[in-house]
Amino acid sequence: MSRTVDATDPQNREAALDTAANAVKGGRLVVLPTDTVYGIGCDAFDNEAVAALLRAKGRGPDMPVPVLVPSWTTIQGLVREYTYNMRKLVEAFWPGGLSMVVHQAPSLPWNLGDTRGTVMLRMPNQPIALELLERTGPMAVSSANISGQPPATNVQMAEDQLGADVTTYIDGGEAHHGVASTIVDLSSGRPRILREGAATTERVAEVLGMSSAELRGDV
Repeated sequence: MSRTVDATDPQNREAALDTAANAVKGGRLVVLPTDTVYGIGCDAFDNEAVAALLRAKGRGPDMPVPVLVPSWTTIQGLVREYTYNMRKLVEAFWPGGLSMVVHQAPSLPWNLGDTRGTVMLRMPNQPIALELLERTGPMAVSSANISGQPPATNVQMAEDQLGADVTTYIDGGEAHHGVASTIVDLSSGRPRILREGAATTERVAEVLGMSSAELRGDV
């Protein structure tokens, strides 16, 4: 049975977050607000929960699940090498609407899908999400929708699509951006934009000292 908890009321916030954190630690799925769209998430290191997340979305392992982190420093234990470009992007955009595809640390016991040794990382600019992540540690989080359907920008949209597959829905109000994060691939040599979203290509290119055309792979 699913439960919706209200984190918009300061008096209920701690209890709502405790409920959601307990669900995550118990291997169950939760829906949480982020600064872009709502996400469906679980403990990144619970492989059965990650598999349940993919089933809930109607996706296969060929579309791996991203990981949200609560701080800049968290990613240093998750990546093979903390590179100069990673640091530049973290300092410029985190917390915020930019995701990075990077080489993961080889010793990590998670199974996020067919990642080929990479992981997509982001730190959201959303207080409720960050407070939950501080309680749980890194979470595997994908957009809260059935694959191919519109991403949810509020908790009701998520519940309408995902229903009883999710144990706890956190109501955090309307998502701020309503668009997904920008994705930058740092795993294959020259940085490349995989998806344009909340962070502009022009700003990402400026931070990396590249042209927008180079970042898009047009030259």
